[in-house]
Amino acid sequence: MGDSSAGGELTVSNRGAEGDAGSALEAPLLAIALEAAQAAGALLLDRFNGPAQDVRAKSTPTDLVSEADLEAERAIRAIICEQRPGDAILGEEGGNQSGDGVSSVHWLVDPLDGTINYLFGIPQWSVSIACLDRDGGIAGVVLDPVRNEIFAATRSGQPTLNGETIVGSSKQDLATAMVATGFAYDASVRASQAEVLTRVLPLVRDIRRLGSAALDLAWTACGRCDAYYERGLNPWDLAAGALICQRAGLEVRTLQAKDDLPAGLLVAPPAIAELLSDLVGP
Repeated sequence: MGDSSAGGELTVSNRGAEGDAGSALEAPLLAIALEAAQAAGALLLDRFNGPAQDVRAKSTPTDLVSEADLEAERAIRAIICEQRPGDAILGEEGGNQSGDGVSSVHWLVDPLDGTINYLFGIPQWSVSIACLDRDGGIAGVVLDPVRNEIFAATRSGQPTLNGETIVGSSKQDLATAMVATGFAYDASVRASQAEVLTRVLPLVRDIRRLGSAALDLAWTACGRCDAYYERGLNPWDLAAGALICQRAGLEVRTLQAKDDLPAGLLVAPPAIAELLSDLVGP
């Protein structure tokens, strides 16, 4: 999904890395996430700009899913299940697949984040895969197949772009900050989001609305945007990107539901996080 829809509880906090019992799992779990993301990305890229097949609406007429989404998620699930058969998997299209009750690891999968962009031939979409335990994210991958860019992080490792370490913005001044955001599918929520936008836009350098929440987070993690906020996200939209941003030195905050606005996420350099949070709501 790219234009976000309201979803479940948002979990973005992660315990410190060093000494964690799950740290030994980080590298192998990241390897699985990378393999699964690349398999899905290759499938999606092969079909990109081709005729859209079996497109249907989900929550609203503007919330679409295609056969490409479904095939990509099946490819991801197949790789995870082969290598980690006891883990639970929650995917945007395939729902929840229970684990064996023994493994504490579960996966959050968005096989195609930015479906509307994908269907319209706009090259701004991604594959997002994260694995978590009771303490939060262990490993996360956001793959941009069009640009062949792989953003990745583990709980204790450095965040990377194609293997090179990345760091988030150190912006000190909100007035010069480039801020990314996104909007919900529901028209009434969009109306409330538009009101928030009128408060933010005059006080920042500019706003970008690109259409893939996972890529917005990944681009913020590497400094292409200074900050990002969005409401109405599902857990699979943000799990990988939030971990990457956190490891890139950015402050990651949960936005509480307020009036007509669902819960959401804010990511920003520490110096401007409070100011931006005050503008967009708690």
